[in-house]
Amino acid sequence: MSEYTYINPKFEKEINEFSKKTLVPELTLNYDIKVRDFVNTGNASADIKLTLKRLGVSSPVLRRVAISSYEAEINITAHSKGGNIICNVYPEFVHIQFKDKGPGLKDIEQAMIPGWSTADDAVREMGFGAGLGLPNIKKNSDYLHIVSAENSPTLVEILIFYIEK
Repeated sequence: MSEYTYINPKFEKEINEFSKKTLVPELTLNYDIKVRDFVNTGNASADIKLTLKRLGVSSPVLRRVAISSYEAEINITAHSKGGNIICNVYPEFVHIQFKDKGPGLKDIEQAMIPGWSTADDAVREMGFGAGLGLPNIKKNSDYLHIVSAENSPTLVEILIFYIEK
């Protein structure tokens, strides 16, 4: 089992506090993602964005949420055996967990390199699998945590704060 963690230095204090507390979200959204369901992939991310927009989250933050959640949702659809997304909405940030049913990442550090991909030809022919998913998630998140191992499920967890620092 290997792990990868990125913390935006601007939010290090807040993220450390989040990890120590048990907070109750104001709202929880839950989505099932089916394997290779490219017709519906992106619907969960769009719903998360729309929900946050209705709650008054700013456009720049909505863009970061949309990019991060879409990239992770595509990864579940294209690279796994399906999974789910749990989005917890808090007053100051959104916490989204993407859990798949395998096959896992052999080397998370390698998967973080822009352009590196395990996508098969069918996925590439549809325009996905460029190897930018995880790097884009990192770029747009304030916190990124990945837990995975070969032949195991993968957990990708992000936090995005509503304020810009």
